[in-house]
Amino acid sequence: MGESTTVRVEGRLLRLTNLDKVLYPEQGFTKAEVIDYYSRVAPVLLPRLVGRPVTLRRYPDGVEGPSFFEKNVPGHAPEWVRTVRIETPGSAKGNEFADFVVVEDLATLVWVANLAALELHVPQWTVGPRGGRRSPDLLVFDLDPGLPATVVECCRVAELLRVELERDGLVVFAKTSGSKGMQLCAAVEVSSPERTAVYAKGLAQRLAAEHPELVVSTMARAARPGKVLIDWSQNNPAKTTVVAYSLRARVVPSVSTPVSWDEVKACARPEDLVFTAEDVLGRVTHGGDLFAELLDDPVRLPG
Repeated sequence: MGESTTVRVEGRLLRLTNLDKVLYPEQGFTKAEVIDYYSRVAPVLLPRLVGRPVTLRRYPDGVEGPSFFEKNVPGHAPEWVRTVRIETPGSAKGNEFADFVVVEDLATLVWVANLAALELHVPQWTVGPRGGRRSPDLLVFDLDPGLPATVVECCRVAELLRVELERDGLVVFAKTSGSKGMQLCAAVEVSSPERTAVYAKGLAQRLAAEHPELVVSTMARAARPGKVLIDWSQNNPAKTTVVAYSLRARVVPSVSTPVSWDEVKACARPEDLVFTAEDVLGRVTHGGDLFAELLDDPVRLPG
């Protein structure tokens, strides 16, 4: 048993355990530092999580050990942790529903971090106060480079997508995935839950046809070397995407980081868009939250 302590967070008592356990061996980044990062980034992270059921990706033995996705909130969760029951048809475990945690306050975020939930993944829709599922409010494109392509090529594809999306009146925000790619997000209003996926698929296929040397829109591995997959499928209401400001389970404690369009345009090397937990805290301190206005002006998707 490693170091543990009991803390009070916004009036809630929490027992934090194994604080000295190293979760990112290459940098010696400990569980205490993971909790510290999430605590300090909370003012800009929590607005991205409000109303969204969270799928946790937990690494109890660190990034070099086994991990698992957790949808059902653990049985030992404090009674004050908000949960919401969501139907999960087609679940790999055969479950008809899962009780997801909804992370809306600092105490819940710290509790989740203490579970070694390094990554936080959310859908593009929210639930209401009583758990009712709403239509998607976000459109997302996940740009995934096939080697030897990198995030540099993703930036070029992001610029192509931005032109098309702005033509349809959308306001587009960019972030790194914290892994090897990036994501674009835009606030939308839709007439049906399937509308975002249909729109995103159509746009991805059109860009793949117009730029076959750079873009693919299908998952086939054989088609992807040296190109960027525009993964539109994360708009499926059953899918999730890593949330902005989440840590990622990479060699270093990298973060899915909001970036400016100037940074996207200027990206010439993969290292240009790699940000660690420490980097991100500095960026927020000096530049604020680049996703602050993400949900301010939803646009009705055409069609």
